[in-house]
Amino acid sequence: MTTTVPGISGALDTADEIAATLASPSAVLPEGYRGDGRHWPQSLAGGAAGIALLHVERARSGHGDWATARAWLAEAASGSISAASNARLFFGAPALAFVFRVAAESTGHYRGTLAALDDATLSVTRAAIAAAHARMDRRERPELGEFDLIRGLAGLGAYHLAAHPGHEVTRAVLACLARLTEPLPGAGDGLPAWWTSASPSGKPSPDFPGGHGNFGMSHGISAVLAVLSLSILRGVTVPGAADAAGRICAWTDQWRDGDQGDPWWPGIITVRQAQARHVDPALRPRPSWCYGAAGTARAQQLAGLALGDPDRCAVAEAAILAVLRDPAELGRLTELGLCHGTAGLLQAAWRMAADASSREIEAELPGLAARLATQLAQWEDNNPELLDGTAGAALVLHTAGTGGAPEPHWDAFLALA
Repeated sequence: MTTTVPGISGALDTADEIAATLASPSAVLPEGYRGDGRHWPQSLAGGAAGIALLHVERARSGHGDWATARAWLAEAASGSISAASNARLFFGAPALAFVFRVAAESTGHYRGTLAALDDATLSVTRAAIAAAHARMDRRERPELGEFDLIRGLAGLGAYHLAAHPGHEVTRAVLACLARLTEPLPGAGDGLPAWWTSASPSGKPSPDFPGGHGNFGMSHGISAVLAVLSLSILRGVTVPGAADAAGRICAWTDQWRDGDQGDPWWPGIITVRQAQARHVDPALRPRPSWCYGAAGTARAQQLAGLALGDPDRCAVAEAAILAVLRDPAELGRLTELGLCHGTAGLLQAAWRMAADASSREIEAELPGLAARLATQLAQWEDNNPELLDGTAGAALVLHTAGTGGAPEPHWDAFLALA
């Protein structure tokens, strides 16, 4: 599925410089962790687990040392590890299992720790699957947290697909995601089965009467499409997976806007917009991984590859190429991180370039990498996080500089590979 993208000159030097500033847990976090869950050690988004992933990836490629990686892994696993209902790919046992698996596959160590984390993740996943099926049996609409990447089954599916594709729980979570797309019996409103009754925050809001439909990769249906497509591409198919991907594609096609050279998808739509069948172009999302072209175009490309639909791949590649060539669109990414910023666009574009039918996307990568390096040099916020901070940006530049991200793919937690 993926070909090689040559390393980008200068990107690795910048990644090395940033990684050096993140070498010591005590220096990076002299006052420990803030009280919110995002910044606990076991958080992949904002905690030590995410920074550990950077150092593990550098060590396994020969550009970092395992002593630094071990220090961050120890920090990530310090304290009580959650295997409760809040444990998902970005937090708790599944987050640590993801990072420790990358380390274990590269070193042969951590097998006992990984086995315990994996067992906890299997239990968490089975409980989430059972709850989702019970909700569907009740013919109720889902919450975003049921199926999204960060808090839901798409994230757990991404983990299991990477960790043990032949396991029964992997097929079970894929089958559950496929069922999620099936029309709800008795629903006559014309809305898709994954329409949620809440706002994008996951909570009821007067600004979203009737809820919303979410296209995003972080919290929306693009993550489900990406995970199902990746499963098909890897031969881990379950009955209904291709049909489910087709249903999602049919819905996203209805809402694709722009022209042939610059297609785009909304980030969200409301009931009012669904009824009017129109989204104001002024609401076009910035080209980020979480809700914009970086995530949605990669999901569409993966679907095109999985379903044997070259036209879909061509549309997805045109969407990302248009962004990469448009200074105004690039200028909307004022942050540098994986989630909202330039790093997420670069990693998605790097993956898309490797699978594209031409080398046009690849030709734009050096300029985007230079843009990210400039942002890092000018960045005043000393945020070390993986998802929104310098660790994620360094990891993307490391990948661009080395020209590779071997299995286990570190960016599987973004549903990009």
